[in-house]
Amino acid sequence: MIEELLINGICAFIGSSAFGILFNIPKRYYVGCGITGAAGWCIYLVLDKYIGVSTSISSFFGTLVVVLIARMLTVRMKCPITIFLVPGVIPMVPGAILYHTIYYLVVNELGMAATKGLEAVKVSFGIVLGIAIILSIPRDVFQKGYWKQWKYHRKKKDKTKSNKIII
Repeated sequence: MIEELLINGICAFIGSSAFGILFNIPKRYYVGCGITGAAGWCIYLVLDKYIGVSTSISSFFGTLVVVLIARMLTVRMKCPITIFLVPGVIPMVPGAILYHTIYYLVVNELGMAATKGLEAVKVSFGIVLGIAIILSIPRDVFQKGYWKQWKYHRKKKDKTKSNKIII
C-alpha cells in the first residue's frame, strides 16, 4: 500500500510539474506545482482505493487539499493562484471516464455511455465544488500575521469585557 501510494505520488508530482512546464510557468514554481498535484492525488487515491469512498467524493476532498495548498503557496510566494491550481488539479481530471463515455457512444452502448457520462459529471462537479469552497475563504486568512493579529484583538476584547461591572 505505502509503496503504491509513494509511486503514485511521485508520478503525480512529475505530471503536475510537467503541466507547469507546458503552461510556461516560471521555474521557481515547478516544485510547488508538483507538491499540490501529488498531495491532491494521494488524498484522492487513499479515499477512493483504500477507504472505498465514491470517486466524486474522493475528487472533492482531493481538490480541497489542492486548493488549500495552492492558496498557502500563493500567499507565501506572492503569485497568482492559477500557477498552482491548474497543474495541481490536472491529475484528478476525469479524462479516462470521458474517453469511455465517448467510446460507448461510438459502439452504440447508450446505457454504459450514460452511466460513464453521469460519473464524469459528478467528478467534475466535485472538483468545481472543492475549488469554490476554498476560494470563498478570504485571502487574509492564509497570511502569516492574520492569526497573530486575530489572537491579539481577541485578548483585547476579553479584557474590556471583564472590566465592566454588571448590575
